[in-house]
Amino acid sequence: MVVCMSLGSVTVPVREGLEIVFHKLTGTGIPGNIDESLVSILWEIRMPRTFTAFFVGAALSASGVIMQSVLQNPLASSYTMGVSSGATLGVACVIMTGFATSVFGMFTLPVAGFVTGFITVLIVIGISSRIDHNMQNHTIILFGMVFSLFVNAILTLVSSLSSEHIQRLVLWQMGSFSGRRWIHGIIVAICAVIGGILLMFMHRELDIMSFGDEQAMSIGVDIKKSKIILLVLASFLTGAAVCFSGIIGFVDLTVPHMVRRIFGSRHKFVLPMSMILGGAFMSLADMISRTILSPREIPVGAVTALVGAPFFLWVYFNDSKK
Repeated sequence: MVVCMSLGSVTVPVREGLEIVFHKLTGTGIPGNIDESLVSILWEIRMPRTFTAFFVGAALSASGVIMQSVLQNPLASSYTMGVSSGATLGVACVIMTGFATSVFGMFTLPVAGFVTGFITVLIVIGISSRIDHNMQNHTIILFGMVFSLFVNAILTLVSSLSSEHIQRLVLWQMGSFSGRRWIHGIIVAICAVIGGILLMFMHRELDIMSFGDEQAMSIGVDIKKSKIILLVLASFLTGAAVCFSGIIGFVDLTVPHMVRRIFGSRHKFVLPMSMILGGAFMSLADMISRTILSPREIPVGAVTALVGAPFFLWVYFNDSKK
């Protein structure tokens, strides 16, 4: 994070950066030998952006751990449950109708994305539990994919009726941390920390569920209740991340795999380390997105995909040789 906050179109020396942070946190005056423009760049632009990127990555990675463990599928993610489709539909409705409210102000778009994405997951979980009382994994994944396609069809219809707003919607879908402020980072951080703490209370259930539903039931785990709680928490984390960053893929897929290879499969270690490495990876991806073609900025989702796709090819072929 220190490196990401220092590098950019204007380089902020680490020593001066640490001095700025110290004086800002303590409320003392900034020394005269430090350029005021560096203070503004670091404290008002880069730090909030990096802070937000870190906790978005942490939330997405923790969500990926839960989805892969609960559904016993290495390719599972909250996006499988329709979070991205639902959030995009909510954002599209706000953009294309011009809806605004004084209650949420600048948070109208993020709130719409979070609420609709979360509602989509609740619908998937609710109908899956009605179709299959035991909520078997293939039922959840299958209905999640079907419902996601259905929501995407509605999104396509809405977009075709208001083509002048498509560019803004596409830019939101690409993912970006441009313009993020401290309030955005603080909200995402609170959601990520709360979600992470709640998940840590269930790390034993996750360890047991990784061996399959039948083994977990034989030990005495309430599979249906545990799945609902874990899926809702994972979707909450994803929704909180997506609403401030747009759709950013591959982080929730690649980071949990890397962590399991390094630290083993015990969720007592996998969960916190996934959040830390996921946050670091997202911060690094954001730095690359804003520096590689500076002063132009590329979508951070493109950076994570360029790294994630080759990684999954390596995982697939490496496992197939064993």
